[in-house]
Amino acid sequence: MNTAPTDIAPERSRTLVIWCPDWPAVAGARQAGKSPSEPVAVFHANRVQTCNRAARSEGIGVGQRRRDAQSRYPDLLVLKADPDRDARLFEPVVAAVESVAPGVEILRPGLVACSSRGPTRFFGSETEAAERIVDLVEALDVECSVGIADSLAVAVLAARQVKIVSRGGSATFCAGLPIVELARDPAIAPPERMDLIDLLIRLGIHTAGAFAALPDAKVATRFGADAVVAHRLAKGEAERGLSRRSIPEELAVEQPFDPPLERVDSAAFAAKALAERFHARLGDAGLACTRLAISATTDRGGHLSRIWRCARPLTPAATADRLRWQLDGWLTAGRTRQRTEDDDDTGPGGITSLRLEPIEAIGAGLVQYGLWGSDGQDDQRAGWAFARVQGLLGPQSVLTPVLSGGRGPGERITLLPWGEEKVPARDPSAPWPGALPAPTPSRLAGPDTTVTMLDDLGSPVVVTDRGMLSGAPSRLHGKAVDPCWIQSWAGPWLLDERWWTARPEIIQPPAPSPARAEYRPAPGDLDYRKPRSPRPEEPVGTGISAPARHSARLQVLPDTGPALLLLFGVDGWQVEGVYD
Repeated sequence: MNTAPTDIAPERSRTLVIWCPDWPAVAGARQAGKSPSEPVAVFHANRVQTCNRAARSEGIGVGQRRRDAQSRYPDLLVLKADPDRDARLFEPVVAAVESVAPGVEILRPGLVACSSRGPTRFFGSETEAAERIVDLVEALDVECSVGIADSLAVAVLAARQVKIVSRGGSATFCAGLPIVELARDPAIAPPERMDLIDLLIRLGIHTAGAFAALPDAKVATRFGADAVVAHRLAKGEAERGLSRRSIPEELAVEQPFDPPLERVDSAAFAAKALAERFHARLGDAGLACTRLAISATTDRGGHLSRIWRCARPLTPAATADRLRWQLDGWLTAGRTRQRTEDDDDTGPGGITSLRLEPIEAIGAGLVQYGLWGSDGQDDQRAGWAFARVQGLLGPQSVLTPVLSGGRGPGERITLLPWGEEKVPARDPSAPWPGALPAPTPSRLAGPDTTVTMLDDLGSPVVVTDRGMLSGAPSRLHGKAVDPCWIQSWAGPWLLDERWWTARPEIIQPPAPSPARAEYRPAPGDLDYRKPRSPRPEEPVGTGISAPARHSARLQVLPDTGPALLLLFGVDGWQVEGVYD
Protein backbone atom coordinates (compact mmCIF):
# COMPACT_ATOMS: atom_id res chain seq x y z
CA MET A 1 0.00 0.00 0.00
CA ASN A 2 1.41 3.33 -1.03
CA THR A 3 1.39 6.07 1.57
CA ALA A 4 1.68 9.65 0.44
CA PRO A 5 4.32 11.64 2.26
CA THR A 6 3.03 14.22 4.68
CA ASP A 7 4.80 17.60 4.80
CA ILE A 8 2.26 19.30 7.03
CA ALA A 9 3.76 20.13 10.40
CA PRO A 10 1.50 20.13 13.43
CA GLU A 11 0.14 23.54 14.26
CA ARG A 12 1.91 25.25 17.10
CA SER A 13 -0.23 25.80 20.16
CA ARG A 14 -1.23 29.41 20.64
CA THR A 15 -1.10 31.26 23.95
CA LEU A 16 -4.06 32.70 25.83
CA VAL A 17 -3.43 35.48 28.38
CA ILE A 18 -5.91 36.77 30.96
CA TRP A 19 -5.16 40.27 32.21
CA CYS A 20 -6.91 41.86 35.20
CA PRO A 21 -6.26 45.60 34.82
CA ASP A 22 -5.76 47.62 37.97
CA TRP A 23 -5.49 44.43 40.02
CA PRO A 24 -3.63 46.04 42.98
CA ALA A 25 -6.52 48.49 43.39
CA VAL A 26 -9.08 45.68 43.15
CA ALA A 27 -7.20 43.54 45.69
CA GLY A 28 -6.77 46.46 48.06
CA ALA A 29 -10.44 47.36 47.93
CA ARG A 30 -11.38 43.73 48.55
CA GLN A 31 -9.11 43.50 51.58
CA ALA A 32 -10.52 46.78 52.94
CA GLY A 33 -14.08 45.49 52.52
CA LYS A 34 -14.93 48.11 49.91
CA SER A 35 -16.60 47.70 46.54
CA PRO A 36 -14.23 47.80 43.52
CA SER A 37 -16.73 50.12 41.86
CA GLU A 38 -15.73 52.91 44.28
CA PRO A 39 -12.75 55.14 43.41
CA VAL A 40 -9.61 53.40 44.69
CA ALA A 41 -5.94 54.33 44.24
CA VAL A 42 -2.78 52.52 45.32
CA PHE A 43 0.13 54.81 46.22
CA HIS A 44 3.87 54.25 46.23
CA ALA A 45 6.23 57.02 47.35
CA ASN A 46 3.21 59.34 47.68
CA ARG A 47 2.26 58.95 44.01
CA VAL A 48 -0.50 57.00 42.33
CA GLN A 49 0.83 53.63 41.22
CA THR A 50 -2.50 52.07 40.21
CA CYS A 51 -6.10 53.23 40.21
CA ASN A 52 -9.37 51.71 39.05
CA ARG A 53 -11.79 52.91 36.40
CA ALA A 54 -13.95 54.79 38.90
CA ALA A 55 -10.93 56.79 40.06
CA ARG A 56 -9.90 57.59 36.49
CA SER A 57 -13.39 58.91 35.80
CA GLU A 58 -12.78 61.45 38.58
CA GLY A 59 -9.61 62.71 36.87
CA ILE A 60 -7.11 60.62 38.85
CA GLY A 61 -4.19 59.09 36.92
CA VAL A 62 -1.00 57.12 37.42
CA GLY A 63 1.88 59.26 38.65
CA GLN A 64 -0.37 61.87 40.26
CA ARG A 65 0.53 63.18 43.69
CA ARG A 66 -1.60 62.13 46.60
CA ARG A 67 -2.62 65.67 47.40
CA ASP A 68 -3.79 66.30 43.85
CA ALA A 69 -5.66 63.00 43.72
CA GLN A 70 -7.53 63.65 46.97
CA SER A 71 -8.34 67.19 45.92
CA ARG A 72 -10.16 65.79 42.89
CA TYR A 73 -12.08 63.23 44.96
CA PRO A 74 -11.89 63.72 48.76
CA ASP A 75 -13.50 60.32 49.50
CA LEU A 76 -10.86 58.44 47.50
CA LEU A 77 -9.85 55.13 49.10
CA VAL A 78 -6.09 55.50 49.63
CA LEU A 79 -4.07 52.28 49.85
CA LYS A 80 -0.39 51.42 50.08
CA ALA A 81 1.33 49.18 47.56
CA ASP A 82 1.46 45.62 48.94
CA PRO A 83 2.76 42.85 46.62
CA ASP A 84 1.96 40.18 49.25
CA ARG A 85 -1.69 41.24 49.32
CA ASP A 86 -1.94 41.30 45.53
CA ALA A 87 -0.51 37.79 45.17
CA ARG A 88 -2.49 36.30 48.05
CA LEU A 89 -5.88 37.51 46.84
CA PHE A 90 -5.17 36.52 43.24
CA GLU A 91 -5.30 32.79 43.97
CA PRO A 92 -9.16 32.48 43.59
CA VAL A 93 -8.90 34.10 40.14
CA VAL A 94 -6.23 31.62 39.06
CA ALA A 95 -8.31 28.72 40.39
CA ALA A 96 -11.34 29.91 38.39
CA VAL A 97 -9.30 30.06 35.17
CA GLU A 98 -7.76 26.67 35.89
CA SER A 99 -11.21 25.08 36.09
CA VAL A 100 -11.58 25.45 32.29
CA ALA A 101 -7.98 25.93 31.10
CA PRO A 102 -5.41 23.42 32.37
CA GLY A 103 -1.75 24.34 32.64
CA VAL A 104 -2.24 27.87 33.95
CA GLU A 105 0.98 29.83 34.58
CA ILE A 106 1.17 32.97 36.71
CA LEU A 107 3.21 35.71 35.09
CA ARG A 108 2.57 38.16 37.91
CA PRO A 109 -0.40 38.95 40.19
CA GLY A 110 -3.08 40.11 37.78
CA LEU A 111 -1.73 38.30 34.72
CA VAL A 112 -1.94 34.57 33.88
CA ALA A 113 -1.31 32.56 30.72
CA CYS A 114 -2.16 29.12 29.38
CA SER A 115 -2.32 27.22 26.13
CA SER A 116 -5.38 28.06 24.06
CA ARG A 117 -5.67 24.54 22.61
CA GLY A 118 -7.68 23.01 25.47
CA PRO A 119 -10.28 25.78 25.93
CA THR A 120 -10.62 26.21 22.15
CA ARG A 121 -11.37 22.54 21.57
CA PHE A 122 -13.77 22.40 24.50
CA PHE A 123 -15.78 25.54 23.68
CA GLY A 124 -15.47 25.32 19.88
CA SER A 125 -13.53 28.50 19.00
CA GLU A 126 -11.05 30.95 20.44
CA THR A 127 -13.67 33.68 20.64
CA GLU A 128 -16.07 31.48 22.56
CA ALA A 129 -13.29 30.33 24.89
CA ALA A 130 -12.28 33.92 25.62
CA GLU A 131 -15.88 34.92 26.37
CA ARG A 132 -16.40 31.99 28.75
CA ILE A 133 -13.18 32.74 30.65
CA VAL A 134 -14.16 36.40 30.98
CA ASP A 135 -17.54 35.34 32.38
CA LEU A 136 -15.87 33.08 34.95
CA VAL A 137 -13.50 35.79 36.18
CA GLU A 138 -16.09 38.55 36.21
CA ALA A 139 -18.35 36.28 38.28
CA LEU A 140 -15.79 36.93 41.04
CA ASP A 141 -16.40 40.68 40.63
CA VAL A 142 -13.05 41.12 38.87
CA GLU A 143 -12.76 42.89 35.53
CA CYS A 144 -10.52 41.17 33.00
CA SER A 145 -9.60 41.02 29.32
CA VAL A 146 -8.25 38.20 27.15
CA GLY A 147 -5.66 38.19 24.40
CA ILE A 148 -4.64 35.29 22.16
CA ALA A 149 -1.59 35.20 19.88
CA ASP A 150 1.08 32.87 18.53
CA SER A 151 3.58 33.68 21.30
CA LEU A 152 3.42 34.63 24.95
CA ALA A 153 4.79 38.17 24.71
CA VAL A 154 2.50 39.10 21.81
CA ALA A 155 -0.46 37.57 23.70
CA VAL A 156 0.31 39.84 26.66
CA LEU A 157 0.21 42.86 24.35
CA ALA A 158 -2.98 41.55 22.78
CA ALA A 159 -4.62 41.17 26.21
CA ARG A 160 -3.90 44.82 26.94
CA GLN A 161 -5.58 45.68 23.63
CA VAL A 162 -8.43 43.14 24.14
CA LYS A 163 -7.70 41.45 20.84
CA ILE A 164 -7.38 37.97 19.37
CA VAL A 165 -4.49 38.07 16.91
CA SER A 166 -4.99 35.84 13.90
CA ARG A 167 -2.53 33.04 13.28
CA GLY A 168 0.55 34.48 11.59
CA GLY A 169 -0.63 38.06 12.13
CA SER A 170 1.63 38.98 15.06
CA ALA A 171 3.91 41.21 12.97
CA THR A 172 0.98 43.21 11.62
CA PHE A 173 -0.54 43.57 15.07
CA CYS A 174 2.69 44.73 16.70
CA ALA A 175 3.58 47.16 13.90
CA GLY A 176 0.80 49.58 14.81
CA LEU A 177 1.52 49.69 18.55
CA PRO A 178 3.25 52.66 20.18
CA ILE A 179 6.86 51.88 21.00
CA VAL A 180 6.18 52.34 24.72
CA GLU A 181 3.94 49.25 24.72
CA LEU A 182 7.05 47.07 24.43
CA ALA A 183 8.01 48.08 27.99
CA ARG A 184 4.55 48.51 29.48
CA ASP A 185 4.16 45.17 31.25
CA PRO A 186 6.86 43.92 33.66
CA ALA A 187 5.96 40.30 32.86
CA ILE A 188 7.65 40.57 29.45
CA ALA A 189 10.01 43.52 29.92
CA PRO A 190 12.70 44.18 32.55
CA PRO A 191 12.68 47.61 34.25
CA GLU A 192 15.68 48.86 32.28
CA ARG A 193 13.80 48.51 28.98
CA MET A 194 12.11 51.85 29.60
CA ASP A 195 15.53 53.50 29.20
CA LEU A 196 15.79 51.85 25.78
CA ILE A 197 12.31 53.12 24.86
CA ASP A 198 13.22 56.67 25.92
CA LEU A 199 16.32 56.50 23.75
CA LEU A 200 14.35 55.23 20.74
CA ILE A 201 11.78 58.00 21.13
CA ARG A 202 14.55 60.61 21.19
CA LEU A 203 15.88 59.06 17.99
CA GLY A 204 12.49 59.54 16.34
CA ILE A 205 11.22 55.93 16.57
CA HIS A 206 7.68 56.12 17.93
CA THR A 207 6.06 52.85 16.82
CA ALA A 208 6.97 49.19 17.14
CA GLY A 209 6.83 48.87 13.36
CA ALA A 210 9.51 51.54 12.91
CA PHE A 211 11.70 49.73 15.43
CA ALA A 212 11.10 46.38 13.69
CA ALA A 213 12.31 47.88 10.41
CA LEU A 214 15.82 48.38 11.82
CA PRO A 215 18.42 45.75 10.81
CA ASP A 216 19.00 43.02 13.38
CA ALA A 217 22.77 43.46 13.38
CA LYS A 218 22.52 47.21 14.01
CA VAL A 219 20.15 46.70 16.93
CA ALA A 220 22.38 44.05 18.51
CA THR A 221 25.59 46.05 18.21
CA ARG A 222 24.24 49.46 19.20
CA PHE A 223 21.57 48.81 21.83
CA GLY A 224 22.49 45.59 23.65
CA ALA A 225 20.99 42.20 24.46
CA ASP A 226 17.61 43.34 25.77
CA ALA A 227 17.12 45.45 22.65
CA VAL A 228 17.38 42.26 20.59
CA VAL A 229 14.55 40.71 22.63
CA ALA A 230 12.45 43.85 22.23
CA HIS A 231 13.24 43.92 18.51
CA ARG A 232 11.97 40.37 18.08
CA LEU A 233 8.82 41.31 19.96
CA ALA A 234 8.32 44.34 17.71
CA LYS A 235 8.53 42.01 14.71
CA GLY A 236 5.97 39.66 16.28
CA GLU A 237 8.44 36.79 16.54
CA ALA A 238 8.35 34.18 19.28
CA GLU A 239 10.76 34.27 22.19
CA ARG A 240 14.14 32.94 21.29
CA GLY A 241 15.17 29.71 22.98
CA LEU A 242 18.18 30.83 25.01
CA SER A 243 20.03 27.49 25.01
CA ARG A 244 17.60 25.83 27.39
CA ARG A 245 19.20 22.76 28.87
CA SER A 246 17.81 19.46 30.01
CA ILE A 247 17.08 19.72 33.72
CA PRO A 248 18.19 16.84 35.95
CA GLU A 249 15.47 15.50 38.22
CA GLU A 250 17.67 15.80 41.29
CA LEU A 251 17.51 19.60 41.11
CA ALA A 252 14.00 19.56 42.55
CA VAL A 253 13.90 20.13 46.31
CA GLU A 254 11.24 18.90 48.71
CA GLN A 255 10.62 19.65 52.36
CA PRO A 256 8.25 17.70 54.66
CA PHE A 257 6.51 19.40 57.58
CA ASP A 258 5.44 17.83 60.84
CA PRO A 259 3.15 19.25 62.13
CA PRO A 260 1.53 20.51 58.90
CA LEU A 261 1.79 24.17 57.94
CA GLU A 262 -1.40 26.06 58.76
CA ARG A 263 -0.06 29.54 59.55
CA VAL A 264 1.21 32.16 57.14
CA ASP A 265 4.20 33.19 59.28
CA SER A 266 5.42 29.58 59.50
CA ALA A 267 5.01 29.23 55.73
CA ALA A 268 7.06 32.41 55.11
CA PHE A 269 9.93 31.09 57.25
CA ALA A 270 9.88 27.76 55.42
CA ALA A 271 9.78 29.50 52.02
CA LYS A 272 13.05 31.34 52.59
CA ALA A 273 14.97 28.23 53.66
CA LEU A 274 13.59 26.13 50.81
CA ALA A 275 14.39 28.81 48.22
CA GLU A 276 18.02 28.97 49.37
CA ARG A 277 18.37 25.18 49.06
CA PHE A 278 16.77 25.27 45.62
CA HIS A 279 19.16 27.91 44.26
CA ALA A 280 22.16 26.22 45.83
CA ARG A 281 21.41 23.14 43.72
CA LEU A 282 20.82 25.24 40.61
CA GLY A 283 24.12 27.03 41.16
CA ASP A 284 26.01 23.76 41.49
CA ALA A 285 24.53 22.65 38.15
CA GLY A 286 25.32 25.99 36.48
CA LEU A 287 21.67 26.78 35.75
CA ALA A 288 19.26 29.67 36.32
CA CYS A 289 15.50 29.03 36.54
CA THR A 290 12.97 30.91 34.40
CA ARG A 291 9.85 28.79 35.06
CA LEU A 292 9.16 27.42 38.52
CA ALA A 293 6.65 24.80 39.63
CA ILE A 294 5.44 25.01 43.24
CA SER A 295 3.68 21.90 44.53
CA ALA A 296 2.20 21.13 47.93
CA THR A 297 0.73 18.01 49.54
CA THR A 298 -1.87 18.29 52.30
CA ASP A 299 -2.69 16.04 55.23
CA ARG A 300 -6.08 15.22 53.68
CA GLY A 301 -4.64 13.77 50.51
CA GLY A 302 -4.88 16.94 48.44
CA HIS A 303 -2.29 18.03 45.89
CA LEU A 304 -1.85 21.70 44.99
CA SER A 305 0.36 22.94 42.18
CA ARG A 306 1.06 26.22 40.45
CA ILE A 307 3.60 27.37 37.83
CA TRP A 308 5.25 30.79 37.87
CA ARG A 309 6.93 32.21 34.76
CA CYS A 310 9.38 35.12 35.01
CA ALA A 311 10.79 37.55 32.47
CA ARG A 312 14.24 37.25 34.05
CA PRO A 313 16.01 34.35 35.81
CA LEU A 314 14.87 33.96 39.38
CA THR A 315 17.05 34.95 42.31
CA PRO A 316 16.75 33.34 45.78
CA ALA A 317 14.82 36.37 47.04
CA ALA A 318 12.44 36.30 44.06
CA THR A 319 11.84 32.57 44.49
CA ALA A 320 11.16 33.02 48.21
CA ASP A 321 8.69 35.81 47.43
CA ARG A 322 6.74 33.70 44.93
CA LEU A 323 6.72 30.71 47.25
CA ARG A 324 5.50 32.86 50.12
CA TRP A 325 2.82 34.46 47.97
CA GLN A 326 1.60 31.09 46.78
CA LEU A 327 1.48 29.56 50.26
CA ASP A 328 -0.25 32.66 51.58
CA GLY A 329 -2.87 32.36 48.84
CA TRP A 330 -3.46 28.67 49.53
CA LEU A 331 -3.68 29.16 53.28
CA THR A 332 -5.99 32.18 53.22
CA ALA A 333 -8.18 31.59 50.17
CA GLY A 334 -10.29 28.90 51.82
CA ARG A 335 -8.49 26.02 50.10
CA THR A 336 -6.61 25.14 53.28
CA ARG A 337 -8.07 26.20 56.60
CA GLN A 338 -7.58 25.44 60.23
CA ARG A 339 -9.62 22.54 61.50
CA THR A 340 -12.43 23.04 63.98
CA GLU A 341 -14.83 20.69 65.68
CA ASP A 342 -17.55 21.58 63.19
CA ASP A 343 -15.31 21.11 60.14
CA ASP A 344 -16.82 18.72 57.62
CA ASP A 345 -13.35 17.56 56.46
CA THR A 346 -14.01 18.73 52.91
CA GLY A 347 -11.04 21.11 52.75
CA PRO A 348 -7.55 20.06 51.62
CA GLY A 349 -6.11 20.56 55.13
CA GLY A 350 -2.67 21.64 56.29
CA ILE A 351 0.42 21.47 54.07
CA THR A 352 2.59 18.45 54.86
CA SER A 353 5.24 18.87 52.15
CA LEU A 354 6.48 21.43 49.63
CA ARG A 355 8.31 20.84 46.38
CA LEU A 356 10.15 23.27 44.10
CA GLU A 357 10.94 22.08 40.60
CA PRO A 358 12.53 24.00 37.71
CA ILE A 359 10.43 23.65 34.55
CA GLU A 360 12.70 25.74 32.32
CA ALA A 361 16.27 26.84 32.95
CA ILE A 362 19.12 28.46 31.09
CA GLY A 363 22.85 28.33 31.62
CA ALA A 364 23.93 30.60 34.45
CA GLY A 365 26.73 31.88 32.22
CA LEU A 366 24.11 33.39 29.92
CA VAL A 367 22.76 35.61 32.71
CA GLN A 368 24.28 39.09 32.67
CA TYR A 369 23.71 40.90 35.95
CA GLY A 370 26.15 43.78 35.85
CA LEU A 371 27.84 46.10 33.40
CA TRP A 372 31.35 45.10 34.44
CA GLY A 373 30.92 41.35 34.12
CA SER A 374 29.57 40.52 37.60
CA ASP A 375 27.51 37.34 37.79
CA GLY A 376 25.56 38.54 40.83
CA GLN A 377 27.35 36.29 43.33
CA ASP A 378 29.10 39.21 45.02
CA ASP A 379 25.80 41.01 45.56
CA GLN A 380 24.26 37.82 46.91
CA ARG A 381 27.08 37.25 49.38
CA ALA A 382 26.91 40.88 50.48
CA GLY A 383 23.16 40.49 51.05
CA TRP A 384 23.74 37.45 53.22
CA ALA A 385 26.35 39.33 55.23
CA PHE A 386 24.03 42.31 55.72
CA ALA A 387 21.21 40.04 56.86
CA ARG A 388 23.52 38.32 59.35
CA VAL A 389 24.69 41.66 60.80
CA GLN A 390 21.07 42.79 61.14
CA GLY A 391 20.21 39.55 62.89
CA LEU A 392 22.99 40.11 65.42
CA LEU A 393 22.76 43.88 65.96
CA GLY A 394 19.27 44.82 64.83
CA PRO A 395 17.73 46.26 61.63
CA GLN A 396 19.23 49.73 62.20
CA SER A 397 22.77 48.34 62.06
CA VAL A 398 22.80 48.28 58.22
CA LEU A 399 21.34 51.32 56.48
CA THR A 400 20.74 52.11 52.82
CA PRO A 401 20.78 55.70 51.49
CA VAL A 402 17.77 56.74 49.43
CA LEU A 403 17.42 59.98 47.46
CA SER A 404 14.96 62.20 49.29
CA GLY A 405 13.62 65.72 49.04
CA GLY A 406 15.16 68.69 50.81
CA ARG A 407 17.10 71.90 50.44
CA GLY A 408 20.50 70.91 51.75
CA PRO A 409 22.74 67.97 50.81
CA GLY A 410 22.21 66.24 54.16
CA GLU A 411 18.43 66.54 53.94
CA ARG A 412 18.39 64.89 50.50
CA ILE A 413 19.44 61.53 51.95
CA THR A 414 17.10 59.19 53.82
CA LEU A 415 18.76 56.27 55.62
CA LEU A 416 16.56 53.17 55.74
CA PRO A 417 17.28 49.70 57.16
CA TRP A 418 18.71 47.45 54.48
CA GLY A 419 16.05 45.20 52.94
CA GLU A 420 13.11 47.53 53.54
CA GLU A 421 11.19 49.24 50.78
CA LYS A 422 13.10 52.27 49.52
CA VAL A 423 10.51 54.96 50.25
CA PRO A 424 12.05 58.42 50.87
CA ALA A 425 10.93 60.52 53.81
CA ARG A 426 10.26 63.47 51.47
CA ASP A 427 9.27 63.52 47.83
CA PRO A 428 12.42 64.30 45.79
CA SER A 429 10.37 65.50 42.82
CA ALA A 430 8.41 68.07 44.86
CA PRO A 431 9.35 71.77 44.57
CA TRP A 432 11.90 72.86 47.19
CA PRO A 433 12.24 76.68 47.15
CA GLY A 434 15.67 77.73 48.30
CA ALA A 435 17.25 74.36 47.47
CA LEU A 436 20.96 74.23 46.75
CA PRO A 437 21.55 74.41 42.98
CA ALA A 438 23.47 71.69 41.19
CA PRO A 439 26.00 70.24 41.50
CA THR A 440 25.54 68.58 44.89
CA PRO A 441 28.60 68.04 47.11
CA SER A 442 30.07 64.57 46.69
CA ARG A 443 30.91 64.26 50.39
CA LEU A 444 29.30 65.61 53.54
CA ALA A 445 31.55 67.16 56.15
CA GLY A 446 31.80 65.69 59.64
CA PRO A 447 31.09 67.33 62.99
CA ASP A 448 32.94 70.38 64.35
CA THR A 449 33.66 72.04 61.01
CA THR A 450 33.54 75.68 62.13
CA VAL A 451 35.65 78.01 60.01
CA THR A 452 36.32 81.73 59.89
CA MET A 453 36.02 83.75 56.69
CA LEU A 454 37.76 87.10 56.39
CA ASP A 455 37.71 89.83 53.79
CA ASP A 456 40.69 91.75 52.39
CA LEU A 457 40.84 93.96 55.51
CA GLY A 458 40.82 91.00 57.90
CA SER A 459 37.25 91.58 59.04
CA PRO A 460 34.84 88.65 59.48
CA VAL A 461 32.50 88.16 56.56
CA VAL A 462 28.84 87.74 57.58
CA VAL A 463 25.49 87.73 55.79
CA THR A 464 23.35 90.84 56.16
CA ASP A 465 19.61 90.88 56.57
CA ARG A 466 19.40 91.89 52.90
CA GLY A 467 20.99 88.61 51.88
CA MET A 468 24.33 90.13 50.95
CA LEU A 469 27.84 89.47 52.19
CA SER A 470 29.37 92.14 54.39
CA GLY A 471 32.57 91.88 52.41
CA ALA A 472 34.28 90.02 49.60
CA PRO A 473 35.59 86.64 50.87
CA SER A 474 39.36 86.54 50.78
CA ARG A 475 40.75 84.12 53.38
CA LEU A 476 39.51 81.02 55.15
CA HIS A 477 40.87 79.20 58.19
CA GLY A 478 39.60 76.94 60.94
CA LYS A 479 39.61 73.39 62.30
CA ALA A 480 38.09 71.86 59.17
CA VAL A 481 40.44 73.47 56.62
CA ASP A 482 43.99 74.65 56.39
CA PRO A 483 44.53 78.40 56.07
CA CYS A 484 43.98 79.28 52.41
CA TRP A 485 43.05 82.05 50.02
CA ILE A 486 39.67 82.06 48.30
CA GLN A 487 39.98 82.23 44.54
CA SER A 488 36.24 82.51 43.72
CA TRP A 489 32.87 82.11 45.37
CA ALA A 490 29.16 81.86 44.49
CA GLY A 491 26.10 82.77 46.52
CA PRO A 492 24.86 83.31 49.12
CA TRP A 493 21.57 81.39 49.02
CA LEU A 494 19.32 82.37 51.90
CA LEU A 495 17.19 80.00 53.97
CA ASP A 496 14.43 81.04 56.37
CA GLU A 497 12.98 77.71 57.48
CA ARG A 498 10.34 77.02 60.12
CA TRP A 499 10.00 80.70 60.91
CA TRP A 500 6.66 80.04 62.64
CA THR A 501 8.39 78.09 65.45
CA ALA A 502 10.74 80.88 66.51
CA ARG A 503 11.18 81.34 70.27
CA PRO A 504 12.70 84.34 72.09
CA GLU A 505 16.08 83.05 73.15
CA ILE A 506 19.57 84.40 73.48
CA ILE A 507 21.81 83.16 70.70
CA GLN A 508 25.55 83.40 71.18
CA PRO A 509 27.48 85.37 68.55
CA PRO A 510 30.30 83.79 66.61
CA ALA A 511 33.79 83.88 68.10
CA PRO A 512 35.64 87.14 67.42
CA SER A 513 38.43 87.08 64.89
CA PRO A 514 42.01 88.14 65.65
CA ALA A 515 41.41 91.30 63.67
CA ARG A 516 38.68 92.50 66.07
CA ALA A 517 38.71 92.34 69.85
CA GLU A 518 34.91 92.44 69.99
CA TYR A 519 32.29 91.52 67.42
CA ARG A 520 30.13 94.54 66.64
CA PRO A 521 27.78 94.19 63.71
CA ALA A 522 27.81 96.95 61.18
CA PRO A 523 24.55 98.65 60.22
CA GLY A 524 22.46 96.20 58.23
CA ASP A 525 24.20 93.07 59.56
CA LEU A 526 22.30 90.32 61.35
CA ASP A 527 22.73 90.90 65.09
CA TYR A 528 22.79 87.42 66.61
CA ARG A 529 22.77 88.82 70.15
CA LYS A 530 19.22 90.04 69.82
CA PRO A 531 16.37 87.53 70.10
CA ARG A 532 13.84 87.39 67.33
CA SER A 533 10.38 88.23 68.65
CA PRO A 534 7.66 85.74 67.77
CA ARG A 535 4.93 86.83 65.44
CA PRO A 536 1.62 87.77 67.13
CA GLU A 537 -0.23 84.92 65.43
CA GLU A 538 2.31 82.24 66.45
CA PRO A 539 0.86 79.68 68.87
CA VAL A 540 2.54 79.31 72.25
CA GLY A 541 3.15 75.96 73.85
CA THR A 542 2.31 73.89 70.77
CA GLY A 543 4.98 71.30 71.53
CA ILE A 544 6.85 71.90 68.26
CA SER A 545 10.42 70.85 68.91
CA ALA A 546 12.04 71.91 65.62
CA PRO A 547 13.47 75.44 66.02
CA ALA A 548 13.42 78.13 63.37
CA ARG A 549 16.51 78.31 61.17
CA HIS A 550 17.86 81.42 59.48
CA SER A 551 20.93 80.58 57.45
CA ALA A 552 22.66 80.93 54.12
CA ARG A 553 24.89 78.79 51.93
CA LEU A 554 27.99 79.81 50.00
CA GLN A 555 30.21 77.93 47.56
CA VAL A 556 33.91 78.79 47.70
CA LEU A 557 36.94 77.61 45.73
CA PRO A 558 40.17 77.72 47.82
CA ASP A 559 43.57 78.01 46.19
CA THR A 560 44.47 74.61 47.69
CA GLY A 561 42.14 71.66 47.99
CA PRO A 562 38.65 70.97 46.62
CA ALA A 563 35.72 73.37 46.49
CA LEU A 564 33.66 73.72 49.65
CA LEU A 565 30.04 74.33 50.54
CA LEU A 566 29.72 76.61 53.57
CA LEU A 567 26.69 77.11 55.79
CA PHE A 568 26.23 80.37 57.71
CA GLY A 569 24.05 80.30 60.82
CA VAL A 570 23.96 81.19 64.50
CA ASP A 571 27.37 79.53 64.99
CA GLY A 572 29.00 81.37 62.13
CA TRP A 573 30.42 79.61 59.07
CA GLN A 574 30.63 75.81 58.93
CA VAL A 575 31.78 73.44 56.20
CA GLU A 576 28.70 71.48 55.08
CA GLY A 577 30.03 69.61 52.05
CA VAL A 578 33.11 69.00 49.92
CA TYR A 579 33.20 68.86 46.11
CA ASP A 580 35.79 66.12 45.55
